[in-house]
Amino acid sequence: TSEEGDFSDNSRKTTMLSVAFGADNVVYSGTEKGDVYVWRDGKLSAQEILQNAHESKVVFVEAQLSAVPRGPARVSGFSTVSVDGTINLYDENFHQTNTVKLGEGDRDLSVCSLAFSAATRTVLVGTTTNEILEMDISEPEAPRTVHELVQGHGTGELRALAVHPSEPTFLTAGEDHTVRIWSMKDRAPALRREMHDGTVMAAAFSPDGSHIALGMKDGKIEILYKRDMSQKTVGMTSDSLGQAICDLKYSPDGRYLAAASHDGRVAVFDPNENYDSVRQFPAGSYPVMHIDWSTDSRFLQTNDEQGERAIYKMPEGKMASKRDDLTSIVWETWTGVLGDEVQGIWPKYADFSDVNTADVNFDHGVMVTGDDQGLVKLFRFPCIRKGAKFRKYGGHADHVTNVRFSCEGSRVVSIGGADSTIFQWKLLPDIQGFDNGVDISTATDYLSSDEEDEDSDRSDADLDSDVEQEAEVTYDRKFAKDDMKKRKKSFKYMTSGLDRNKPPYESLQLKFVHGYRAQDCRNNLFYTRNGEVVYHVAAVGIVYERDSHTQRFYLQHTDDILCLTKHPTDDIFATGQVGKDPAIHVWESENMENLAVLQGEHARGVCELDFTAAGTRLASVGLDDDHSIVIWDWKTSTPLAKTKGHKDKIFGIQWNPYDSARFVTIGIKHIKFWTMSGNSFTSKRGIFGTAGEINTMVSVAHGSTPEDVYTGAPSGQVYVWRGNNLARTVQAHSGPCFSVKMDGHDILTAGKDGVVCVWTEDLAKCVKRYTINRHFLQAGRAFLLEDKPPVRTVCPGDGTLLVGTKNSEVLELDRATGKFNILAQGHMGSHRENELWGLATHPTKHIVATVSDDKTLRLWDIAENVMLAARRLEVGGRCADFSPDGKMLAVGQNDGSFFVLHLESWEIKTKFHHRKEKISDIRFSPDGKYLAVASHENHVDVYNMEKGKRVGICKGASSYITHVDWEGTGRVLQINSGARERLFFEIPRCKHLPMREPDKTLQWYTWTGVLGPLSSGVWPAGCDVTDVNAVSASHDWSLLAAADDFGFVKLFRFPCDGDYAKFKKYLGHSSHVTNVRWSHDDTRLVSTGGMDTSLMVWVRRRSAPRDHGGCDSDDSDTDQEELEDEDEEVEEDNVEDEVEKSRALFAMADVDSDGTVTSSELAKALRKLGFRPTEADIRDILAAADDDDTEGTNGDSGVDP
Repeated sequence: TSEEGDFSDNSRKTTMLSVAFGADNVVYSGTEKGDVYVWRDGKLSAQEILQNAHESKVVFVEAQLSAVPRGPARVSGFSTVSVDGTINLYDENFHQTNTVKLGEGDRDLSVCSLAFSAATRTVLVGTTTNEILEMDISEPEAPRTVHELVQGHGTGELRALAVHPSEPTFLTAGEDHTVRIWSMKDRAPALRREMHDGTVMAAAFSPDGSHIALGMKDGKIEILYKRDMSQKTVGMTSDSLGQAICDLKYSPDGRYLAAASHDGRVAVFDPNENYDSVRQFPAGSYPVMHIDWSTDSRFLQTNDEQGERAIYKMPEGKMASKRDDLTSIVWETWTGVLGDEVQGIWPKYADFSDVNTADVNFDHGVMVTGDDQGLVKLFRFPCIRKGAKFRKYGGHADHVTNVRFSCEGSRVVSIGGADSTIFQWKLLPDIQGFDNGVDISTATDYLSSDEEDEDSDRSDADLDSDVEQEAEVTYDRKFAKDDMKKRKKSFKYMTSGLDRNKPPYESLQLKFVHGYRAQDCRNNLFYTRNGEVVYHVAAVGIVYERDSHTQRFYLQHTDDILCLTKHPTDDIFATGQVGKDPAIHVWESENMENLAVLQGEHARGVCELDFTAAGTRLASVGLDDDHSIVIWDWKTSTPLAKTKGHKDKIFGIQWNPYDSARFVTIGIKHIKFWTMSGNSFTSKRGIFGTAGEINTMVSVAHGSTPEDVYTGAPSGQVYVWRGNNLARTVQAHSGPCFSVKMDGHDILTAGKDGVVCVWTEDLAKCVKRYTINRHFLQAGRAFLLEDKPPVRTVCPGDGTLLVGTKNSEVLELDRATGKFNILAQGHMGSHRENELWGLATHPTKHIVATVSDDKTLRLWDIAENVMLAARRLEVGGRCADFSPDGKMLAVGQNDGSFFVLHLESWEIKTKFHHRKEKISDIRFSPDGKYLAVASHENHVDVYNMEKGKRVGICKGASSYITHVDWEGTGRVLQINSGARERLFFEIPRCKHLPMREPDKTLQWYTWTGVLGPLSSGVWPAGCDVTDVNAVSASHDWSLLAAADDFGFVKLFRFPCDGDYAKFKKYLGHSSHVTNVRWSHDDTRLVSTGGMDTSLMVWVRRRSAPRDHGGCDSDDSDTDQEELEDEDEEVEEDNVEDEVEKSRALFAMADVDSDGTVTSSELAKALRKLGFRPTEADIRDILAAADDDDTEGTNGDSGVDP
């Protein structure tokens, strides 16, 4: 219980900053006004208030205690401290006896903590500038003797770290606007300089150690003398680079200083000529985070924010080629985090931002890294195998921003971001047992924080990859579809006065979807009562009819569907998706109608669902930090109860079929048994005892009694539970047991070993084993990718079993014979690793080729909707193209190679490997004589296919190549680059052609480029060059299909010139749509999804009746919306006559060109356009424009902001 203090007079109410107890329950509190309040029995004693005890805030009140033999401690006095460093000393009755000013002399202390010695002769002072000082206060009148025990940087992140090349010193700098040099030997600061001009982001010592280069947040570079940290006057301009300097390095010979900028540029300066500028060159479209010089100062390697590594010849700044023999380059330093030599430092499935910094000690062959988890890790170097073993060291509270070895390599310095701390570590390379998990802390006075065997003996390389991936998977989105409608109103205003191209009259209808989500799902295959098969991929719920080989679609989800469950008695299904406010949809499979949408309780996504045995309630598990569990009355869309599930990821939830108040959850290293009472929950952890090891559980099923539960583990064992006690384990599979299902009295299990087992009741005996291999595949046109694919789920049927594999296959197995048919298949997903980009359509047949990061090339018949062939590749690929006669297929791969194979024999005819970066596009010339191969090395190589050799290189692009198209005669090639360049080259000479209006003089063979006047209308307002991934013009040149980062397939009229053309958009893909292509006769459009890895086949509807949404999303420019808008357009005609055409309303409104638009400016602009907006309209528009850094889609106008 608590009682509020009684101030007696409200005028005395103020903020209390500190408190201390005195004798007889008297309480003293320090206030922000400098007073000390005295409280007796909860009431303020007004007559005892010590007014103006200090001139500023009283941050500390403490009672001094003296020990009494055989009794409690006795209060012998008090002390108070103000923020200005003044200490008042009091006796036991709180009468002042002394005053000590800590800030006397040359110090002005801001105190946040205090501790007195036993005799009150010395005091420890903690300051807000991260210092701990010891002061002698025994003689109040004498000058203060101050001992600096600990020093550090002030508030703000630490950014810059540099180590002296020959002395045991290092430099740090950060957001506290100070630069400090520290002695490693003394573990103390040596020099300090205030940087009043801004924040230092990067630093470097010159090779002789005499100069210090500082890179600032505003793009400036300053040079200091090391001896006294005074500033050197240099010749470089004050605004050397426009954006923050991310890294600085002197060349080993001291002739150059290279600076990498946040805008993707590298600047080179000459220290011998007073730091005059030598050259600036673009190193990509993204911030350059790390740079390193070769030992001969001839090469510079860069790492950018998006995971691209490049090597440049210096000082000219030209990208190095294969002729430069890059493998023989010896690097002076290695502080980058990218490259074959260091790919092992990356945890599997990590984001490019997870590892922030690295440094290599070449003498000892070790590498140190700092990451976003606050860990310093030690690896062997080179570190080639991904997920390599390491030793980890904790201490930092937040992300580690920089690490460096000392000049002689015996120490490591690491700096923390938000914790603003500097750690100094000692390297112990020769301790016996270093590689065997031995505790080395006893070998030295330096403590190792690595005391967990799992770091060196059980790193993530040794864990099961499938389970590990599921535990680490996230569902972050560049674009949140939850926010799409927030800006709808404002962008309707933006485009109302523009003369925009109308949407096409024709439309698309989804016909077939190839794919099945298996990589992070289980229990997502079901039969309906009439034998149809239900599953999901991307944002589509699919009902498959086997006899007719057709599909029906549930298309009301807006993002990835992560889970699926079936009602126990009806053909009703529930699906949960990804999203900021993720939705659960309940729908019936006969008419694909929505029955309920459950929303508002989860964050990030819904990963698990289950109906009660009666089907009246639905349990859901979210992807928030607590993996919240919500119980729903789904018929009324009402949440009944909510609780925290578990900190680690939950892999399954299942209601007890015998008791509707009980359920079980499983996941990483846990199993919980829950009981629900009203809207509250109680849970019991599973007790493993001695019957089995504590393990992660990946599947669950209830047995024949209310107390029997079976769970599958990554070890392949099935755990048998009685209540919440583990009774025994049964070894069922040689890999993880991903599925456990009850089938009457039988138990079905399936695992990563590609085997499905049938067990008698209580797992007493395995009576049947079904192995998935090609020998048991029934005759047909389907193709099984590999034998024994990992099985993720099974579903029992009438004499059959549905089997879902990790290879994205849905199989139907005959229980009597063990033979199976393939019902569905697609490319394999693996979250951010196996994206699908490569797509090509046959010139004369309904055949499509796809190639993916999953290292497979596949051939599809899109008329029969079946996979014809597949080929495993050593390296993944992202582009493909058929020869004009349809006999050859060219495929570009991610390692810079490409090959051409015979379509009939499926054998490789020729292969070339002239590039190191991925091949981004590949196109045959109209006559098939030439093949253009575009790469991320900013070049397009042209090959003569008759002679089998390279005949030219198209150079001149300043960024990676995105798209290539041939002119109809095969004499001109157009390319698009990541820098939004559109360039033209004469073939075969590969001569650059400066053409002003090529589209008026040239007839293009294909149009797949996203740049140029013929496709300018596809670009949303405010987008970047990566937002539209692909376009494809139909062969009759009437339609243009587009694929974008927002998950839409869009249909425009062609040519699509002007700005912000109207369109029809179609939802089905969940993540970015990577490619679109028309079939040879324009009757079908094929699209590919990036992370959803699905292949969707759309049918073109010619002269179709009015669209009522169909496969279109609910806010697309459908035909129905065009009809509804006709009345509005009649009213707007009068206004449009008065409107001057404008590309954007905000550009017009920003009359003072200050980059911002005020409410009055916006109102004036709208009135000029003929509108009469209310104050509420203005507020809504500005609120939408200022909303998060998200993007949305204006469905009414077809504009993506």
